[in-house]
Amino acid sequence: MSAPWWFWVAFNAAIVLLLVLDLGLLTKRDRAIPVKEALLRSGFFFLLAMLFCAGVFAFYGDTPEIRTQKGFEFLTGYLIEWSLSVDNIFVFVLIFSHFQVPAQYQHRVLFWGILGALAMRGSLILVGTALIQQFQWIMIGFGLFLIWSGWKMLRAVDEEPDLETNRVLTWVKARYRVTETYEGDQFYVRRDGRLFLTPLALVLVLIELTDLVFALDSIPAIFAITTDPFIVYTANVFAILGLRAMYFALAGIIHRFHYLKYGLSIVLMIVGAKMLANYVAGGKAVPVEYALMVTAGIIGGSIVLSLIKTAERRPAEALATAWRGWVPFSRSRRARGQGE
Repeated sequence: MSAPWWFWVAFNAAIVLLLVLDLGLLTKRDRAIPVKEALLRSGFFFLLAMLFCAGVFAFYGDTPEIRTQKGFEFLTGYLIEWSLSVDNIFVFVLIFSHFQVPAQYQHRVLFWGILGALAMRGSLILVGTALIQQFQWIMIGFGLFLIWSGWKMLRAVDEEPDLETNRVLTWVKARYRVTETYEGDQFYVRRDGRLFLTPLALVLVLIELTDLVFALDSIPAIFAITTDPFIVYTANVFAILGLRAMYFALAGIIHRFHYLKYGLSIVLMIVGAKMLANYVAGGKAVPVEYALMVTAGIIGGSIVLSLIKTAERRPAEALATAWRGWVPFSRSRRARGQGE
């Protein structure tokens, strides 16, 4: 089953309204978002997601059994997507720190990054749904890809990426003029009739690229939970909506969640294995309620372990772990050193 067309229209209209309010009325240009305000916004978007989840449990389905099933699918999918969006924050912190992006300009980059993420994920969901409906065996490819992606993420947890040699940025710099300094919150400027990109535009390119690569992980992951396009889409949207506010709430303490990266890697590999098991069994090999408990246990356990372990470290040592991870099309500094 899926939602009627008018529900899709109403849902997307509400999302557009939220985005307009967030950028146009609640966020002033050239102003850093304080942590307290960011926490309130994050809580608001989380509350919206839980209210929507309650609505799914109550109304989405013809029978109580279907409504319960769909409710657990949304809740599990949202937890997975929310957890993976936290991994985005690690990369955002790394990128903004490397390029020394002033705090008052970061919210504009994230806004356009999130708009791009919504468009990319919507497109990927449509493509993924069509592929699954036409070729059931594609689930094998998705499952193997998730296992490989989780393993790749696990190996890159303690790597330090070399953004100076990022292949995409090297390509952009070779074809476009780039100013040496930031020009306010502008992505491009004109000088003597010539167009120049600004460093902020390069940052936006990396943010959009990161969103795309993470979407390639997260969309197959939720398809292991449900193939209902409306559940897949809404869970993704609610996870992304709070991402910008969550960044400003967690950016200063993201180093305290170092072991969450390991938990996310394990979740991806488990979800990939579940997708393969579903295909072999010809249905739901693992009930969605069990998947929810396992996912919540791993994510919650890795967060608790992170807070305990990082509390024992000196601040400088704990902070250093925030600058490690994987950035799309960037080699690690260790690999670069071995290549030279």
